[in-house]
Amino acid sequence: MDFAEQVKSSVDIVKVIEEYVRLKKAGGSPRYTGLCPFHTEKTPSFSVHSTLQFYKCFGCGASGDLFKFVMEIERISFFEALKLVAERNGMAMPKRDYTDPDAKLRGALMEMHETAARVFQNNLNGPAGAQARQYLASRNVTPEQIAEFGLGLSDASGNQLVRQFESRFAAEQLEQSGLVAKRQEAAGYYDRFRGRLMFPIHNETGKVIGFGGRALRPGEEPKYLNSPETILYRKSYVVYNLHRAKDAIRTSGYSVLVEGYMDVIGVFSAGVHHVVASCGTSLTNTQVRAIKRHSERIVVNFDADNAGANATEKYIKMLLDEGLRVRVLELGGDLDPDEFVKASGADAYRERLEKAPVYYHWLADRARQKFDFSTVEGRMDAFKSLAPHIQSIADRLERFAVANDVADYLGIDEKLVRDHFSKGSAERVEAPRRPVMPPTERLLLHSLLASETARAQAIPELSAMGVVDRFVSRNVFQALFAMHSDGGIFRFSDLEGRLSQADQDLLSSAVFADEILEEEKAAEQAMACLRSLKSQDPRSEAAALRARIKAAERQGDLQEAMRLAQELDQKSRAASTTAR
Repeated sequence: MDFAEQVKSSVDIVKVIEEYVRLKKAGGSPRYTGLCPFHTEKTPSFSVHSTLQFYKCFGCGASGDLFKFVMEIERISFFEALKLVAERNGMAMPKRDYTDPDAKLRGALMEMHETAARVFQNNLNGPAGAQARQYLASRNVTPEQIAEFGLGLSDASGNQLVRQFESRFAAEQLEQSGLVAKRQEAAGYYDRFRGRLMFPIHNETGKVIGFGGRALRPGEEPKYLNSPETILYRKSYVVYNLHRAKDAIRTSGYSVLVEGYMDVIGVFSAGVHHVVASCGTSLTNTQVRAIKRHSERIVVNFDADNAGANATEKYIKMLLDEGLRVRVLELGGDLDPDEFVKASGADAYRERLEKAPVYYHWLADRARQKFDFSTVEGRMDAFKSLAPHIQSIADRLERFAVANDVADYLGIDEKLVRDHFSKGSAERVEAPRRPVMPPTERLLLHSLLASETARAQAIPELSAMGVVDRFVSRNVFQALFAMHSDGGIFRFSDLEGRLSQADQDLLSSAVFADEILEEEKAAEQAMACLRSLKSQDPRSEAAALRARIKAAERQGDLQEAMRLAQELDQKSRAASTTAR
């Protein structure tokens, strides 16, 4: 057994996936369900089978084993996924020379970022960090918070990291790190970040993959400078502080979305650990999906100024489109979350957070400021401005309930509201039905998947039966027969790999519809299914007997061949009599 198989046999796929997706156990079965992390959905269609160590999304079709999942969610190579899973579970990678160039580059960049984070922290805590520490003190950032968030200071000289890296890393690695840049006018490199307060940015597993640097010198632009895109850091995918916040998000049942790094630190210090922010970019659908994996409920708490309000309004529809349940906290007084916590205290912030209104009440209040509510036309214009957000609600009953609530809040006739949404409602299109396996066929498949003994006893006879050609899942069974003929260890992922997309979907539908049998019961059940198939179709049994006769003749066992021939003759006579 190679190392990858050792890891797969030792690590539960459910444990791996639960680090990224909230899963719910389906009764006492080995099946778990959750919202798919690979596409937008409001009703769970993502399933994980703990016995077969396999996942499948019946919405977008994503499927595979634990390595495939980690490769897709982290966007890394197989070797990197193997290394990540092994290290998380205390399994040392074998000492061998791997030649995967992407993995080597990624490993070098990870090491460079870890080194940079350590260097920046030492700078901040040393003599050169006095001014930066004074700035943080003026923002009431404590030493404990500095340590918690790994804040640091980049050296003003512009060559501190270059000196650290040049003798240890290749030129290609330096250029792709995002930490240093190549000089245009002369040879060599310089540090991208110089004299800035540094905020390390982590991936969801807690590894440093980039930085945000805040200017400390008056008038220096840009105020915030973020790492460029690298193979480690894709801004539109990364959510700041999610690696710390994800457990608290699941525990509290919702996330808090703020605008910047300092807001995260301030709100976190108020004991609200389920707080996150985008990383120096406009919020993206991919970031929203990353947050949603941990909870479908979210409170948006952007700055109270006009820019913050506009951003809130812009993102509400995106959040609704991605299936989140949205509330909005507006603190007022032109205070951002960090400033509010400092001015009013943690208890006041938490109290306001718990009372944050549902998004459509916040939108309605905002509409009151834009439209003339003394006229019917003004109130209808206000409602129409809210309608696209309400239309984003997937559930029809909830959509109409919200619309009526908003109409009442704005003083509009509910009949007008119903008419507005009835006209825009589209007829629901039924999804095409998948083929359904008959019970005996499905039970036989489950038996063969569950037990090597069942496969050894049933497949030689079953593969010769013509009835298999009439199975809904005939291609799945033919793939099983071929794998059994090839010998070797049976793996569910190998079976799936031999099938077309349609047959993969059929196999997954059967697997996740019923519980896989226990090993000791599977062989008995397989033979019972075999007997049932024979009784249903005597021709299949005759074909099986002919196959056994030929096998006996090839082996030179003429006595057994003659016995089987007599049995075939008797069954043929019996079938003929029954037909008359």
